Amino acid sequence: MDVILLERVAKLGQMGEVVSVREGYARNYLLPQGKALRANEANKARFEAEKAQLEARNLETRKEAEKLSQDLDGQTFIVIRSASDGGSLYGSVSTRDAADAASEAGFSVDRKQVALSAPIKELGLHEVTVHLHPEVEAKITLNVARSPEEAELQAQGKTIQEAAAEEEAAAEYEIQELFDDIGSAGLDDEDPRGPEPQQDSESNEPITDDNE
Repeated sequence: MDVILLERVAKLGQMGEVVSVREGYARNYLLPQGKALRANEANKARFEAEKAQLEARNLETRKEAEKLSQDLDGQTFIVIRSASDGGSLYGSVSTRDAADAASEAGFSVDRKQVALSAPIKELGLHEVTVHLHPEVEAKITLNVARSPEEAELQAQGKTIQEAAAEEEAAAEYEIQELFDDIGSAGLDDEDPRGPEPQQDSESNEPITDDNE
């Protein structure tokens, strides 16, 4: 199907271009989203009549998107999810979750603007692209963790496996120190002169070995 683009569409073309696309793509996305018109004589004339208005609107929305991009680009948002010790999520993080995280932080982001090649199913830091305008995008990071504490560790560049290993090593060190302290305390309690000799109850003389 041939359509006239009403705005720039990635991998298709610029505003005003007539391009050929699959009919399903046109019917399900381009036409209902107002991104294109069927390429017939009536619509070509309509586009030419509205071209200046469309360009002005596009310029205005692009400026707004660029302003938002300056604030949004590089931001990190924490998403708390349940997961196994191996880092696999019990579920996934979707475009809606990404948009909600950004919106809760005060940014106006719609889930349709978030680009994910596949749902996020692992803990960690995940870079996500947000298409704010056909010509403007921003990169954000989703810090997917099981708790705010783990999110902070991940922000420092540690995985949950590394953090768990450090905790285990620290626990083992504390246990070893405890045993060392107990051992030192036992040595301190011993008399360096050795055991005191036993005394005869009647003579009150020390009992000695006859072999000495």
